Amino acid sequence: MSSSPDQLKIAIKLIPLVGDIVAKRLIAYSGSLEAVFKENKKTLSKIPGIGTQVASSIADSIKSKEIFIRSEKEMEFNLKYGVKTFFFLDQEYPKRLIHCEDSPITFFSLGNFNYNSTKIISIVGTRKATNYGKDLCKTLITDFKNMGIDVVIVSGLAFGIDIAAHKAALDENIPTLGVLAHGLDNIYPAAHTKYAKQMITNGGLCTEFLTETNPDKQNFVKRNRIVAGLADATIVVESDKKGGALITADIANSYNRDVFAIPGRINDKLSSGTNQLIKTNHAILAESATDIATFLGWETEIKNTNLQSSFFINFEPDELALASLLEKEGNLPIDMLALLSKMPVSKVSAILITMEFKGILKCLPGKVFKLCSSVPKS
Repeated sequence: MSSSPDQLKIAIKLIPLVGDIVAKRLIAYSGSLEAVFKENKKTLSKIPGIGTQVASSIADSIKSKEIFIRSEKEMEFNLKYGVKTFFFLDQEYPKRLIHCEDSPITFFSLGNFNYNSTKIISIVGTRKATNYGKDLCKTLITDFKNMGIDVVIVSGLAFGIDIAAHKAALDENIPTLGVLAHGLDNIYPAAHTKYAKQMITNGGLCTEFLTETNPDKQNFVKRNRIVAGLADATIVVESDKKGGALITADIANSYNRDVFAIPGRINDKLSSGTNQLIKTNHAILAESATDIATFLGWETEIKNTNLQSSFFINFEPDELALASLLEKEGNLPIDMLALLSKMPVSKVSAILITMEFKGILKCLPGKVFKLCSSVPKS
């Protein structure tokens, strides 16, 4: 097969019956992306969770060549407009999405958004936002900026709370990313095109959908997992009890990410969803950016104190190895620290407890660790 690796990253998305989870399973058992396209139908059918129907779909798709023709067309579009392809095995793939089982095996990005920024929040809510909700978006983002917290904003570019969050970020010169429910050859709603263009220069747009994909209802539900998965925390500003923002909140909770909700009046329909999240302990009540920053451990006041005291800390070799990883990669969960350091999780856990006691690092919600002290240079 003469198809390039980059072409196969798109082609695998086009095979009927092969979604993100199945695609990852195929690659894991076959040994590589290229191997999936070389395996025979009998071998593929023996992979757990695949079966003859999916194996036949793969074999038929490869034989017809249509997926390669279509993926080549997509590559031409990406090259023409400077679209970057992110594949889940690539080093550049967002660290936060790696931990989400159903994250897109391949997605496309336009702009300069840093998917591995140290502080990312998603802001979601109703499309029928009130002035109260829009003002809250503006206040939250402005307050983060005034606090000196370098947070970046993710949302869905939709009417209401989404676009209010994007606009507030643009006003404060804060990078913001719009996650689309269609291909990058189109902007929906069209009224937000001017904001999308601004976001490309300070943030970006991303989607898992190929060009010529319509903004169908099910696509908006599907894209919500990316909005939730890319962020450290999801903030629901205003939502009805059946709002799409609640789906995003549920997904964020399933990923063990923090969810915050802004309370509203008890008789306000557009606050009924946020109030319900708080009432059922599915979200943390937040009244300000300070509430969110404090809970996430983003307080900037203690940073200089910790750095000054770091010169008096004696690092053991294993502690230095973990601290160096955190300095290089940013905040990391314990399983990723164990993987990158090539140490057992049990050993890493014991070392982290000692390091936290020494003030070298801090444990954030979700057992994610943040470096507080500078690492001595050899």
